[in-house]
Amino acid sequence: MKSIFKSLIVTILTAEARLLLRRTKPKIVAITGSVGKTSTKDAIYHVLKNKVRTRKSEKSYNSDIGVPLSILGLDNAWQNPFHWFKNIIDGLLHALFPGNYPEVLVLEMGVDRPGDMKKLASWVKPDIVVLTRLPSVPVHVEYFSSPEAVIAEKRALVEALKDDGVLIYNHDDEAVKDVSEQTRQRSIGYSRYSESDFVVKGDEVIYKDGSPKGMGFTIHSNKESAKCTLLGAIGVAHTYNFSAAAAVASCFDISLNDSAVALQDFIPPPGRMRLIEGIKNTVIIDDTYNSSPVAVERSLSTLKEIKGFNRKVAVLGDMLELGRFSVGEHERVGIQAEECTDLLI
Repeated sequence: MKSIFKSLIVTILTAEARLLLRRTKPKIVAITGSVGKTSTKDAIYHVLKNKVRTRKSEKSYNSDIGVPLSILGLDNAWQNPFHWFKNIIDGLLHALFPGNYPEVLVLEMGVDRPGDMKKLASWVKPDIVVLTRLPSVPVHVEYFSSPEAVIAEKRALVEALKDDGVLIYNHDDEAVKDVSEQTRQRSIGYSRYSESDFVVKGDEVIYKDGSPKGMGFTIHSNKESAKCTLLGAIGVAHTYNFSAAAAVASCFDISLNDSAVALQDFIPPPGRMRLIEGIKNTVIIDDTYNSSPVAVERSLSTLKEIKGFNRKVAVLGDMLELGRFSVGEHERVGIQAEECTDLLI
């Protein structure tokens, strides 16, 4: 009964969202990948919001029900049937009377099961697609026949890109590069390790009184360079989020310097390498939102690079939905943790 009810809700909200898109014709920036979607989405929104009328997906609304809710500007009603009925009525009113609708939608689009992206891509036609990372062992691989099947599913969003659209892609990720090379639309790369259209260089941890407070780095494009500062969080993942946001901003004629200025007060979402001051001169790095092999690798690498502490402790939970890769990936992460921590819990 619950699945029938959900299917009915998804069908109605999707129809309303499609009608609203046809009537308002906003530019759509769609973000996908196996890691970094939400932080990248929030960084993009942070750059665009003061230049163009922009709406983003709230939280991680990236599913068959989350995307229509984001387009319609509605909240998730969860288990409340009366709230869902209200959402249906409000969604229809928004579709018929859109008012001052956003010029740009920044939508996170994810995959849990086979067919998820193909369903979304059948009616969401992005002007810009941002492809973050496609690791060799992606999240949710347990529900797919192979890692390649996960990549193929996410690639469906790139294939839905408009003819005059732009692919913004992580030039450091080989699987993502392969997708970009097979894409006929214009592509813009961002990177940290290799030369591309937007390159991060000189990233380093900012310390105050011996404790990490954030990061500093410089983004270089073909035309200009700009220094960026992120306070309250650390990790190379954020350099990718910033450079991806700058690349998207360039498609709206926003300069790299303006992007860097806009991102000065950006705060990543909770649970994404956020810095928390602990007791007795300790620092907690909160990366608790989710756990996947590539995310844990990055977190441990960051922990290893931090200076000035006599003891480093990692508290790691399970990495779920890895299927037959689970044992091997947990063992591999355990070996890395041993190399960079004094205590592993």
